[in-house]
Amino acid sequence: MVDTSLTNSELRLLRQMLEIYSPSQQEAEVSAFLVEEMRRRGFTAYQDSVRNAIGVLGQGERTVVLLGHMDTVPGKIRVEEREGKLYGRGAVDAKGPLACFISAASRLKPDLTSLNLKLVVVGAVEEEAATSRGALQVRADFSPPDFCIIGEPSRWHSITLGYKGRLLLDYRLEIPLKHTAAAGKLVCEQAFDFWETIKVWCADFNQDKSAFEVLDPSIRSFNSQSDGLTEIAEMKLGFRLPVDFPVGEFRKFLTGAAGTALLSFSGGELAVRKEKSNSLVRAFLAAIRRWEGQPKFKVKTGTSDMNVVASSWTCPMLAYGPGDSALDHTPDEHIEIEEYARAVNVLESALRQL
Repeated sequence: MVDTSLTNSELRLLRQMLEIYSPSQQEAEVSAFLVEEMRRRGFTAYQDSVRNAIGVLGQGERTVVLLGHMDTVPGKIRVEEREGKLYGRGAVDAKGPLACFISAASRLKPDLTSLNLKLVVVGAVEEEAATSRGALQVRADFSPPDFCIIGEPSRWHSITLGYKGRLLLDYRLEIPLKHTAAAGKLVCEQAFDFWETIKVWCADFNQDKSAFEVLDPSIRSFNSQSDGLTEIAEMKLGFRLPVDFPVGEFRKFLTGAAGTALLSFSGGELAVRKEKSNSLVRAFLAAIRRWEGQPKFKVKTGTSDMNVVASSWTCPMLAYGPGDSALDHTPDEHIEIEEYARAVNVLESALRQL
């Protein structure tokens, strides 16, 4: 039986992180906490200009950036342990993976000189927001490392090599108010027609494609209002983009289909799929097997900070972290403590093999 025990400090770190409520753009408290915790563990730690929490260990020739995020979606969940599980907002997405990074890096501190490694652990802000402000700042401040590991839930025995891209669209249509019995479509009906046109375009594009190859559209919100003279319909739409998707062509289609509506685009991260034949992947495969796991590769239909940094950093890169991503953003978000322990062991072993 493999020993998957955690130190009290490693479990306490994650619990304390969960007890600090930190939705996007409210990360100041958890950032300050992590800086102090990393300093206590021997890191050179500081907050950067956007309040990312940065911790550096070692001065080796090879640099590994471990890029996690400390912000969460809104919604408070009582922090508690039950039946071997730790509940709390961010337990899976993605304070669990970030705590795993800090814990595994701390274990390597005595050996970093012989390993010739420099570890840079980042708790980034605003990953859950459309801004990706934290990752953008890291990309600007740091030279491309030798290796990059993104902190996202993959389960302890799996690694993620790809994420879809993202395009966000704000739609606003305003027309003169008229009686519902008058000829012509009401504002909500016209907005609905726009959405139906999009669905047809996507269905045509998606024919005979796999889940990672399709374009996924979604309505994030829909609102209508009237001031007695005009009626207004507003929608927020999201699109999950596959690799090599023709974004320019799609935006041109959307603009034409919108008619007189006003469109505003944001996001725009491109999809990414990294190679599996490199020393970073091999180190993780060996580490997972060492801890009696059967390694699996994954690609995700969501986005992560990998989409942001991969556009500039061409180094070997993957995403790793404990937790079931099906629990992301849910009111039942929790992490199995044994899985957290296994992930710390795997990450420590993988870093040693680099």
